[in-house]
Amino acid sequence: MSYTAVNTFETLNSLTDATSNIWFVFHGMGYLSRYFLRNFQGLPAHENLVIAPQAPSKYYLDSRFSKIGASWLTREHTEREMENVLSYLDAVMEYISPPEDLNKVVLGFSQGVSIASRWVARRKINCQKLILYSGGLPEEIHKGDFDFLSQDTEVLMIHGDQDPYLNPGRLAREEEKFYSVFQGKGRKIAFEGGHTLIPSIIETIV
Repeated sequence: MSYTAVNTFETLNSLTDATSNIWFVFHGMGYLSRYFLRNFQGLPAHENLVIAPQAPSKYYLDSRFSKIGASWLTREHTEREMENVLSYLDAVMEYISPPEDLNKVVLGFSQGVSIASRWVARRKINCQKLILYSGGLPEEIHKGDFDFLSQDTEVLMIHGDQDPYLNPGRLAREEEKFYSVFQGKGRKIAFEGGHTLIPSIIETIV
């Protein structure tokens, strides 16, 4: 069966004649998009429009029912749910209708890495930068899925050296797949810290 659903997304800054970069940023599990946007407030406002889609599945984070987070996907009907997410992102893109001459920057953090990479691969989003921050590529992603990207596209893998979700064994596997999939485009940045997005790192790479 199918039905029509309603969802939100958040923006930071406005689209003007001075805008040169449009960001699509995908939050991790437990976030809401309006709070995730705070990580990008240090970007020059006149140059950067930031779009933060909202994961559809919301839930309470604590026993007091005072904090709310959201999740993109689970193991349950993953492929079907991803198609729902893609339909939502199609609607966001149609609503925004960004000018083609803007630099597109796609960033996924934690669980958002799986959404960002699938979106770019399946919808052939020819972005100037693809930033995979503290997360892993989905199993079905393989070499060749990103052949459409420009030779000038930069792909970054960013992670903390003390990230509890990336133990040495998993990190080695993620790095091997990253370099295999993106070949000459891939570059890794490691920082001192854990599973957290550090705004100053983002501000220095764009």
